[in-house]
Amino acid sequence: MKGANYSSLGTYSGINGGGNVGGTGKMSLGKSIKMYLTIFILTTCIYMALYQYHISREPFAASEVVKPPLYIITPTYRRPEQLAELTRLGYTLKHVVNLLWLVIEDANKTNPLVGHTLDRIGVPYEYMVAPMPEKYKQTKKAKPRGVSNRNRGLEYLREHATEGVLYFADDDNTYDISIFEQMRYINKVAMWPVGLVTKTGVSSPIIQEGKLVGYYDGWIGGRKYPVDMAGFAVSVKFLKERPNAQMPFKPGYEEDGFLRSLAPLDDAEIELLADECRDILTWHTQTKKNAPGQALNRTRYKNTNLEHIDRLLVRP
Repeated sequence: MKGANYSSLGTYSGINGGGNVGGTGKMSLGKSIKMYLTIFILTTCIYMALYQYHISREPFAASEVVKPPLYIITPTYRRPEQLAELTRLGYTLKHVVNLLWLVIEDANKTNPLVGHTLDRIGVPYEYMVAPMPEKYKQTKKAKPRGVSNRNRGLEYLREHATEGVLYFADDDNTYDISIFEQMRYINKVAMWPVGLVTKTGVSSPIIQEGKLVGYYDGWIGGRKYPVDMAGFAVSVKFLKERPNAQMPFKPGYEEDGFLRSLAPLDDAEIELLADECRDILTWHTQTKKNAPGQALNRTRYKNTNLEHIDRLLVRP
């Protein structure tokens, strides 16, 4: 009897009425699914539209704000340490955003090895040449190294830049990247200490009660601005307002001469970075001089990797 009842229930629920009850149920379920899917899609679209509107009304995140550009002028010249020092400086600069590296070599033509090194580092750059004038090369006195390079960089900025900050960064120094972010927002001229300079161990503005009152350096030499090349930066706009500003071909007085050429410049207008000159963020480290490597015996080492490595060595 239980079997018969089970059979009867099955016949009633699934077959009676020509299958209309089962078919109607399936149609209702399909309509319900479609309705819920439509509601879900519409709700998602409305949510996304509201979210996009909300985002568009928010200010840019700090990382999205376009920062003022930095122009880093680096003189260089052919020597055994050249590629090593450019590599070290380049990978420091790679941590700094919105920067153009002006690498200017004291040579008559560019060096493919330098170009290859700059390409590999990946910092945006311009590679130019600016040889020292012959009359200075022939002198037996101290030579004004890097002056033609830096003045070529100033020419480039006058032609191509409209805003931002310029900084002379020699390739044999060491830099804390925070100094680049600090200098980025200066209005005219900024200064800060440089470590490992002369017998005093540091070259720095002297600050008393928040004011610039003098300079501390191992060699004053009658200079109005006895500072190191790595210890100041200048606004591009401020530079362009002084079309005659340039660096003199006078050994030992390059920094002083350039800063004097930016006149009028009052001491009160000079901004004091690195915690008001109480911190050292740049160092005049200088790399040990290396003798040129001896020539490779190409007969003995023919068809070895040494032939390839030898091409990467910069020889005087």
